[in-house]
Amino acid sequence: MAVATKGGTVKAASGFNAVEDAQTLRKAMKGLGTDEDAIISVLAYRNTAQRQEIRTAYKSTIGRDLIDDLKSELSGNFEQVIVGMMTPTVLYDVQELRRGAGTDEGCLIEILASRTPEEIRRISQTYQQQYGRSLEDDIRSDTSFMFQRVLVSLSAGGRDEGNYLDDALVRQDAQDLYEAGEKKWGTDEVKFLTVLCSRNRNHLLHVFDEYKRISQKDIEQSIKSETSGSFEDALLAIVKCMRNKSAYFAEKLYKSMKGLGTDDDTLIRVMVSRAEIDMLDIRAHFKRLYGKSLYSFIKGDTSGDYRKVLLVLCGGDD
Repeated sequence: MAVATKGGTVKAASGFNAVEDAQTLRKAMKGLGTDEDAIISVLAYRNTAQRQEIRTAYKSTIGRDLIDDLKSELSGNFEQVIVGMMTPTVLYDVQELRRGAGTDEGCLIEILASRTPEEIRRISQTYQQQYGRSLEDDIRSDTSFMFQRVLVSLSAGGRDEGNYLDDALVRQDAQDLYEAGEKKWGTDEVKFLTVLCSRNRNHLLHVFDEYKRISQKDIEQSIKSETSGSFEDALLAIVKCMRNKSAYFAEKLYKSMKGLGTDDDTLIRVMVSRAEIDMLDIRAHFKRLYGKSLYSFIKGDTSGDYRKVLLVLCGGDD
C-alpha cells in the first residue's frame, strides 16, 4: 500500500533546551529590528512538541506570550508560516478550517479529505471548544447542495478504519458507482458520496480496480465527467488521498505555485502541516510527477525570510 515511508523533514532536535531557545527568541525580538534568521534557526529546526515547550518556557521565564510577540514583530507570509509552526497540530487545522469557511473551499476539502477519522474527531472537538459552535454548523452555513453533504459526511469522522475486505461488497459498490454515473443519463451523486465517504481505504482501492474493470475507465475520469464544481473537487480529493496521500499533497503544492502568482495560503498550510509527517515522500512524488524538485519551485516562487523558512521545511533539493 502506498503509505508514507520516508517520513518528515522536521525532526526533534537533540540536546534540546527550551529555556535557552526561549532566551534566543526573546533576544531576536527585543529592541530595534528583528533577527529573523535567529527565529528561523530555532523554530524551523524543532518539532511541534518542542515548539510547545519553548512557548511554555518563554512564558514562565520571560512572562510574555511567544505567539503574541512573534505576531507583533513579524508580518506577511513569513509571519503566517512561523505562527503556523507554533500552533499545535489539531488547533492549526481548526484555525485553517475556520479561515477557509466561506472563502477557501479548497482548504476545507484538503483538510477533511486527507485527515484520518481519528484526527477529524479531534478537530471537531477542538473546533467546538475554540469557537463555541460545531464545525458541521459552520460547514452548513457556508456551503450548499451536494458539496455541503460531502463535507458534512467527512466532518463526521465516521469512515471505517479497518482493513476488512468483503469481495461481494467490493463488486456491489463498483457496480453501484457504475450504474450511478457512467451507465445512465444524469448522476446519482448520493451513491458516490456514500461509498467514498464511509468505506475503509483497503476496500476502496479494490473498488477502484473493480470499477476500472467494469467501466474501462478510472474512477477519477468518471467523477470528472459526471460531477462538477466543488463537489467534483471533493470527490477527486478523497480518491487521490485514498490512492496516495503524499502524491495528493505534491499536486496541491504544484498547483499552488504553477502559473502566475502563488496561492500562499495553500503553500503555507501544506508545508507547515506535512513537514513532520511525509515531506520526504511529497518531495519524491513532486520530482516524479513534475520533473523538478519542490525545492527549486519554492525557491523560484518565493523570496526573503518567507523563502528561507519554507526551504528549511522542504529540506533538500531532490
